[in-house]
Amino acid sequence: MKATALTPEDYNSYYKGYIDLVEDVSLLTALENGKEQFRNLLDLIPEDKLVFAYAPEKWTIAEALLHIIDTERIFQYRAMRFSRLDATPLPGFEQDDYVPVSGANKRTKQSLLQEFLDVRASTTSLFAYLSDEQLKFRGSASNSPMSTAAAGFVLCGHQEHHSKIIMNRYL
Repeated sequence: MKATALTPEDYNSYYKGYIDLVEDVSLLTALENGKEQFRNLLDLIPEDKLVFAYAPEKWTIAEALLHIIDTERIFQYRAMRFSRLDATPLPGFEQDDYVPVSGANKRTKQSLLQEFLDVRASTTSLFAYLSDEQLKFRGSASNSPMSTAAAGFVLCGHQEHHSKIIMNRYL
């Protein structure tokens, strides 16, 4: 399935900007492309710049990278629940509450890369074994409907969004 196959009923319009960032490729290809993009992005970041923030009260690079990983975990979990027809509404999450307790600024590039690769491998495995029918199943998160496939494309677009911010504002 490609992101262009999603309908407005598959996700809250808030996520359209993320989904629009995903190339016109299959979800599995988008996940693979994102893995390589993350690896390439980390290659550009000097280790001593991980704790750099471009302005006061903004996240450091390490915090932004760990935010990408945290968000992928959350959307992967949502996708798994939706794909199993779990009708239990899932709550939202407050990203700004996660950062201060994440310990991101004590991490190395290698540890962030390894965690991302582990999480992405799990995400890819989940989506690789879902049927076209399961990708269309919908659940509810943050008081809005979302399809299994949309959760996957959102996490891909979310990564792209933050990668662009890192490239444009931090490097």
